Amino acid sequence: MASNWRQRPAGSTWGDFGPDDQLGRVNLLTPENTLAAVKEVRQGLRFCLSLPLDVPATNALNRKRHPPAFKTVIRDGHVAFNLPLARIDPRLTDVNCDEAVTLYMQHSTQWDGFAHMGSMFDADGDGKPEPVFYNGHHVVDRDTGTSRFGEVGTHALGIEHMAKACVQGRGVMIDLQAHFGRDHRPVGYDDLMAVLDADAVRVEPGDLVCVHTGYAEMLIEQGRDVDAETMRTSCAALDGWDDRLLQWITDSSLVALISDNRAVEFEHGGPMPPAERGPLYAIHELCLFKLGVHLGELWYLAELARWLREHHRYRFLLTAPPLHLPGAVGSPANPIATV
Repeated sequence: MASNWRQRPAGSTWGDFGPDDQLGRVNLLTPENTLAAVKEVRQGLRFCLSLPLDVPATNALNRKRHPPAFKTVIRDGHVAFNLPLARIDPRLTDVNCDEAVTLYMQHSTQWDGFAHMGSMFDADGDGKPEPVFYNGHHVVDRDTGTSRFGEVGTHALGIEHMAKACVQGRGVMIDLQAHFGRDHRPVGYDDLMAVLDADAVRVEPGDLVCVHTGYAEMLIEQGRDVDAETMRTSCAALDGWDDRLLQWITDSSLVALISDNRAVEFEHGGPMPPAERGPLYAIHELCLFKLGVHLGELWYLAELARWLREHHRYRFLLTAPPLHLPGAVGSPANPIATV
């Protein structure tokens, strides 16, 4: 028996990295993996894979998430922005700027932590499904039912574990946009294998897999006038309703699955095919809940994808830690690719 569960979901990796593991497949980012990733650096060129944190400029993509809001910091009764400190002490020559920001952790370029999405599952074997997360962990205190910071904040699986692991490894680009343009379509196993074969892309255990669809470029093009319906019906995405695709994700032993769209997976608009009961987001359930695979969303991959295609490459060094904020279930990211 593991410390957090008596039974684990079918096809999961619970317990494979230890009964109390909170890193999942980040455990595969070994020193040997890092050395292999560094060998992909040949030109020394760097690419920023983050959108500006205020893109999208509104909450059009997700009504509950908003762009950053700047707040004032007060210093001795003065707004600490363009503030000559002589107003406080006439002997001082400094001019001070400071600020605070209200930040939605998963509004723009982001990592999904394992505590972002769990499932109703009978982990303790008492016959009653309960909210549970990767490796049988709970986000609330099991004795008191309370969160870490009042109503929010996870007691387990916080993004700080990913941050301390120093996420750096070999990135692999899968360029769906190059094959499907901006057509709105689910990409299942057969389509994905055709793309991998056409571009001679090989995914190996420990890789950080990036999927370029063109979605983030569209967001930038729309500027402040983001049209939610246009974004909802544009670009290809991985099909979480394809069981063979889910099995490929499992078998590949990839560490993270990253995309430039808002959810990594195709949003069909319903919880499951008719007459079935299951998760709204099947790839989220598989990766975050069962496998311990982090998801990256709304990354800016366009420039890197073009450069790699022009130079007949698909691998690169990827450095992408989240913010080191204990108790957070997700985090903004400012990933860097080096080629």
